[in-house]
Amino acid sequence: MKQSTFVTIVVSTAIVVGIIVWWFILGSPANFFDGANRMKPNNLMGMMFTGGYIVPVLIALSIMVITFIIERTLSLKKAQGRGSLATFLKNVQKNLVDGNIEAAMKECEKQRGSMANILRAGLDRYNTLAKESKAMEAEKQMSEVQRAIEEATALEMPLLEKNLIILSTIASIATMLGLLGTVIGMIRAFQALARAGAPDAIALSIGISEALVNTALGIFAAIIGIVSYNFFVNKVDTFTYMIDEASFDMIQTLKVKQ
Repeated sequence: MKQSTFVTIVVSTAIVVGIIVWWFILGSPANFFDGANRMKPNNLMGMMFTGGYIVPVLIALSIMVITFIIERTLSLKKAQGRGSLATFLKNVQKNLVDGNIEAAMKECEKQRGSMANILRAGLDRYNTLAKESKAMEAEKQMSEVQRAIEEATALEMPLLEKNLIILSTIASIATMLGLLGTVIGMIRAFQALARAGAPDAIALSIGISEALVNTALGIFAAIIGIVSYNFFVNKVDTFTYMIDEASFDMIQTLKVKQ
């Protein structure tokens, strides 16, 4: 499935679910003293419904954050390949020290994952050059291997980093929408106070509820988005560092064996 298609499906589904949750679950007449009028909430869900039209958007953003967290977790797990990375790297290094390039490539095929793909690209180029260009200088040969590794890394990195910017964007949008809902709620509350005669208690309470509910939902979505974004960025940086170290060790070992 293409990235744009996946994002479109997630966003569309989240918006639909957000509206359904807001209107049919939070807005259920059972959550209000006045039933279908939906003006006097009798529990927390009813209070959340009175948060207004921004609430379903914030619910949708929360659903998006959770969905992309699951997607990133599964993608990074897949990128690590099968089994332990430490064991995989140890086996590859051992085969390279023994001069068994084919065995090292088979280890990459068994492990799969981003690191295995990158190392295999370098080993494949080295194997090809060793068979076809025996007269090639060692330095030039290693340069070609390094370029193959860099090309493979450039292909794998977008897969590791995709959707991270979406998490960051959702966190920012959720904060701004929560603040917008807070401002709208306070405006309604002050309008209720400013009316001639006795203040409208129901309108006042709805305005305050709208302000507080939107603030809470906005902060909730923002916290999850920011924490998850920083977590996955750190995971990707650590994984990238491991790839660089493994590639460097592989090239140094191949140089020694020439």
